[in-house]
Amino acid sequence: MKPPKKTKFIFVTGGVVSALGKGIAAASIGLILKQRGLKVTIQKFDPYINVDPGTMNPYQHGEVYVTDDGAETDLDLGHYERFIDESLSKLNSTTAGMVYYNVITKERHGEYLGSTVQVIPHITDEIKKHIIAPAGKHDNMDVVITEVGGTVGDIEGGPFLEAIRQFCLECSPRQSLIIHLTLVPYIENSGELKTKPTQHSVMRLREIGLQPDILLCRTDRPLDEDIKRKIGLFCNVPPSHVIEGKNVQNIYEVPLSFEQEDLGGLIKKKLNLRCGEPEMTGWEKFVQKIYHPDGEITIGICGKYTQLPDSYKSILESFVHAGVENNVKVNVKWIDSEEVYSRNAANKLSGIDGLLVPGGFGDRGIEGMINAIQYSRENKIPYFGICLGLQTAVIEFARNVCNLKKANSTEFAPKVKHNVIDLMPEQRGIIDKGATMRLGEYPCVLKKNTHAHKAYSEIVIKERHRHRLEVNNEYKSIFADNGMNFVGMSPDEKLVEMIEIKDHPWFLGCQFHPELKSRAVRAHPLFRDFIKAAKKYHSASKKGKTGPQTKTGK
Repeated sequence: MKPPKKTKFIFVTGGVVSALGKGIAAASIGLILKQRGLKVTIQKFDPYINVDPGTMNPYQHGEVYVTDDGAETDLDLGHYERFIDESLSKLNSTTAGMVYYNVITKERHGEYLGSTVQVIPHITDEIKKHIIAPAGKHDNMDVVITEVGGTVGDIEGGPFLEAIRQFCLECSPRQSLIIHLTLVPYIENSGELKTKPTQHSVMRLREIGLQPDILLCRTDRPLDEDIKRKIGLFCNVPPSHVIEGKNVQNIYEVPLSFEQEDLGGLIKKKLNLRCGEPEMTGWEKFVQKIYHPDGEITIGICGKYTQLPDSYKSILESFVHAGVENNVKVNVKWIDSEEVYSRNAANKLSGIDGLLVPGGFGDRGIEGMINAIQYSRENKIPYFGICLGLQTAVIEFARNVCNLKKANSTEFAPKVKHNVIDLMPEQRGIIDKGATMRLGEYPCVLKKNTHAHKAYSEIVIKERHRHRLEVNNEYKSIFADNGMNFVGMSPDEKLVEMIEIKDHPWFLGCQFHPELKSRAVRAHPLFRDFIKAAKKYHSASKKGKTGPQTKTGK
């Protein structure tokens, strides 16, 4: 399959060490090109053998990001969407497992009859199809940016880099570009910046047959012209193509840092792109608001994966977006749900202006979440429950308000008497774990005169889901009689999507994941209003008008 004629292709690779920020770099490049008036999309190549990260523990891989069409993907797709403000799809995420699965399936179906199936050309040809896929059926993308996961030299990444080498050979002149992200460390003992790691990283890339066009050099201090000349000389690139990727306080400053180095102009020239100058004013104002808020609030996140913040990456970024819209800095207090008991809830939740219980799977830490929710509900602290956070709120309400003392979810207690949370009917009998949940975008109908409707200002909304269990409709009347309001339902009214509690300033749970639709310059309405409620609670607390009102947790 030949590259489409109109679309330009940028490949972002990384070397020296992992976690240098290729995802942020790719997202930033996408932003500065989009702000020049170009139509841009970004995709991720992950070399692991899992077909997708859906069955991975968050401690292994961070959060699982879900697209509108139900693809479970790497968290970097979240960065792409938040920066370029475009919804991506399953076409924007490819793993080695997916590639090998497709090739093996074709072999079993007889598509390669007579051939010995090999990495070259069969695997690399399949990868090249994925390179082209996001360009669209009608070649309607100006630029496709592909981030290659892992580090140059990794065994599992070899087929991807070989496919890219072949692809670039097949491209027209000035149609493809290799951008290599590397590290220039400062050695304290010698007081020097060292270029050798970058040299060796580029050497490995060139051994594969890929010559980088531009180098993004991560550094904690400025690169002077002598350093850039040295890197350029040994890496076979002009010094002007050595871009300083200095450390910044906030990831949203990275595009501005790149623009100071004229990275966008360099890409425009190398790819012969027809576009104007970037319009970065709105982004600059957004970054300035991050650095200059009027005040601060503290939100407690009570979850089971709190030791790895990347498990909740989209939630953390949603706090940044909502904080900007409310002109406050949102500080996070991490609360390990395994450590929250009824006797210490007041201490664990002290100093917070709002509580968020995020998604998760398994019974570990569930009772701690329930204890934290009870304290939040009884003390009128703004509460936001997402997915599991809705389900645990329902369990807490059933036990402590509806007097269903042993209420639980069948996920945690399969033979529980009061299964207020139960497996969805269509999920029963499913054995395979990968990509079998209720995934992707589904509609929800909101009730008027509720916090939910006030936030969205719409009756019908669409949000992204990732779950197997739901509120048991057999208990809805009991909940309603005791003050729980089902403010969001599926159009057929079979699935509870959102709950609120009467006589509480702001208590809301949703079965979907709103954090997946929050954007840098357009905060999600539920996060915006949650932070607004927390800000109001904080102001009232300073005036002595709020605070613990019960003996719960003391």
